[in-house]
Amino acid sequence: MNLIIMNFKVYLIGCFVVTTLFSCKKSDPKPVKIFTNPNTAPSEAVLPPTPDHILKNYELAWSDEFEGSQLDLTKWSYRAEGTIRNLATVSRNTVKLDGQGNLQLMTLKDPDGTYYVGQAATNASYLTKYGYFECRAKMNESIGPHVAFWLQSNTMGVENNNPAVNGTEIDIFEYHRKKPELLFHNLHWNGYGSAHKTIGTKIGIPDIGNGYHTFGLEWTETEYIFYVDGKETWRTSTAVSKTEQYVILSTELTGFGGDPLLGTFPDRVLFDYVRVYKAK
Repeated sequence: MNLIIMNFKVYLIGCFVVTTLFSCKKSDPKPVKIFTNPNTAPSEAVLPPTPDHILKNYELAWSDEFEGSQLDLTKWSYRAEGTIRNLATVSRNTVKLDGQGNLQLMTLKDPDGTYYVGQAATNASYLTKYGYFECRAKMNESIGPHVAFWLQSNTMGVENNNPAVNGTEIDIFEYHRKKPELLFHNLHWNGYGSAHKTIGTKIGIPDIGNGYHTFGLEWTETEYIFYVDGKETWRTSTAVSKTEQYVILSTELTGFGGDPLLGTFPDRVLFDYVRVYKAK
């Protein structure tokens, strides 16, 4: 009798498991709702890994979410347009919104072999000092170009070794496909001539070339602290600028990213947003 009851229980359990496997559908996780701007309603998005202490002690002061179809020229200008920078000419034709919430910066190649890159900057509209600067971006895919999110001052070229007054080029991130698992943080100051000074580091991140990632800089009166996906990756008190600087998004073709003759074009980097937070 006990054997019959046990077999019946096993039968019921088996029927339940089989029925569950074939009748239950696994639901996809719901995206986290966040406020991308304090003056707007929540949007459906994945929560960006901004460090907790930034969200607690800072507030959003300036941003561009790259919605719509046209670059907002009240916030951005086409930087260095028409100049030849190393192996490429800077052109506004490489700087466009993709209509899906991204700014795309292209690297293009004409049939005659001429290369074009792009830069967008806030030098005509927004300069500031100190705070937390963050972007969310998806890296380029071709060998040749290198892409960057950086800060610059209008007087960084002065060669008197005084970055506090003249400013520092702060490369929040630089990336290229020559070494696709590496990300670079760099500082440059005292001009770009023979007196030029620089310091930096490279961080190994195996999946940095896949999907979107966030890149941040906390700039205080005493140091720079760099973040990738909400985690600190480097800090330094070297060449701390104490002057107002502006934001730059760029593609470059200099040889740093490898031989462009080995590349496939067009190539692009996507920026989902840029945000600047100031201490409360």
